[in-house]
Parts: sequence; C-alpha cells; structure tokens
Amino acid sequence: MLAACEVYAAQLIWPTAKPFPDVVTAFVHVAGLAGGPWLLQLVNGTLLVATVGSGLGSQLGAARLLYAMGRSNAIPRSFFGSIDPVRQIPRNNVLFSGVLALLGALTISYERGVNLLNFGALIAFMGVNAASLVRYYIRAEERRLSNFFPPLCGFLICFLLWWSLNTNAKIAGSIWMLAGLAYGAIRTGGFRADLISFEFPSEK
Repeated sequence: MLAACEVYAAQLIWPTAKPFPDVVTAFVHVAGLAGGPWLLQLVNGTLLVATVGSGLGSQLGAARLLYAMGRSNAIPRSFFGSIDPVRQIPRNNVLFSGVLALLGALTISYERGVNLLNFGALIAFMGVNAASLVRYYIRAEERRLSNFFPPLCGFLICFLLWWSLNTNAKIAGSIWMLAGLAYGAIRTGGFRADLISFEFPSEK
C-alpha cells in the first residue's frame, strides 16, 4: 500500500511527457524534482546505504541457506555443511556467496540482476500459492471458497508478473533451473534414491 502511494505521488510530480533519465534510479530523480538538489542527494545516499545493508543481509542469508542444504546432504556436505571452529559461522558459504556476488556485480547490469532475482522469487511465490491451494482446498476434507480464491489469485498475479519479465532473464533463469534439476537427478539417480536427510543436525 505504501509503495502504491509512493508511485502515485511520483506520477503526480513528474510530467507525463518527460521521460525518466534512468529507470533504475527514477525515484531519486523524482525526489530531486520535488525537493531540489538537497533532497536528491539525501535520497541517493539513503538508497546507497540501504542497498549495502540489503546486500550484506542477502549474502548472510544465502550463506545460512547453503549451510542448511549442506547439512541436509542436498549439496556437498564437506564444503557447505562445515562450521568455522573459531568464529562458529559457515565460513565457506560466506566466502562462496561473496565471490558469486562480486562476479555478478562485475559482469551483469543492475536491471538484469533484478530480473534474474524476480525470476526465482516469483516462481517460489507461485509454488507457495499452489501448495496452499492443494493443501487447504484440493486435499481438504471441507472445501471452502475462502481457501480457493486467495491462493488462486496469488498464483495468477505472480504468473503474470513472471511472464512480463525480460526474455533474456527468463532464458537465463530457465537454464539455471534446469541445471539444478539435472544436478538433483544425477544426485538421486533419477530421483529414485532418497539421499537427502531433513533431520535436524546436532548443535555440537
């Protein structure tokens, strides 16, 4: 709701016939038009700090996710499932995700990175809505419309957003997803062997 209000206010401030100089930092230019150079620099600095914080949080979250996947034997446990004996953190995963983030920052544009991120996120959201529909409506003993329309609408909205992504992002994301499926098939012998453990590991 807040984002919708911000976009509406920006549309009122920015002339319709005047194109944005840069679609990536459009909000900064709107702030500059509304409050002058001082507000432009303030918003620009705020976005810079927020981006650094968000990036660090995402990197640590990715490291923790890789650690969980390593401990459950979904990916090589000897590397991804280990903990630094001194700092008690998944050091290998922090370094691994940091190197990937650095390579991505040096090789792809911000816009393409956002599209790739949205590719995976929207597929995950579609999966959540589909799982909710199956669990609480299709397999439910008592089917209610209140358990049918919300996940269905959520799935369709996410699908439309996913479909509107850049074609190159969808191609690259599909290749990455197929590579993951191929790895899973090889790891489990064609999804026949149960090699992944979902038991909680010991804290020791």
